Amino acid sequence: MTIEFDPSKPIYRQIAEYYYQKISNGELPPGEKLPSVRETAQLLRVNPNTASRSYLEMERDGVTFTKRGQGTFVTEDEEIVKQLRIRLAKSRIEELVEFLHKLGFTNDQIKEHVDALLAGQEGDSHAKN
Repeated sequence: MTIEFDPSKPIYRQIAEYYYQKISNGELPPGEKLPSVRETAQLLRVNPNTASRSYLEMERDGVTFTKRGQGTFVTEDEEIVKQLRIRLAKSRIEELVEFLHKLGFTNDQIKEHVDALLAGQEGDSHAKN
């Protein structure tokens, strides 16, 4: 388990986002136990307080829950996971659109490029079948 930390973002948020991605893509399914805070801190070579803050944030967001003496688990509420996945996607799309606007692209140009990219990927997936 490794993360390339972005120095412009808080580390605890990046750890939470790492787990959010794993939860969203099903790698950590509902009810799955997360590594302990201590294990996460050791694996990522961060301060245990930083890892703990990530876990607190995930629990506050309703994405995880803690069973006293047993650990932290992924929520079993599939609607929360669905909304998390949508929220992550929207956030990345917003970042991309903002970046492309800074480069001078219009919304129509962005749509054209995205449509072309998606059309190319559809062609790739048909070629693999």
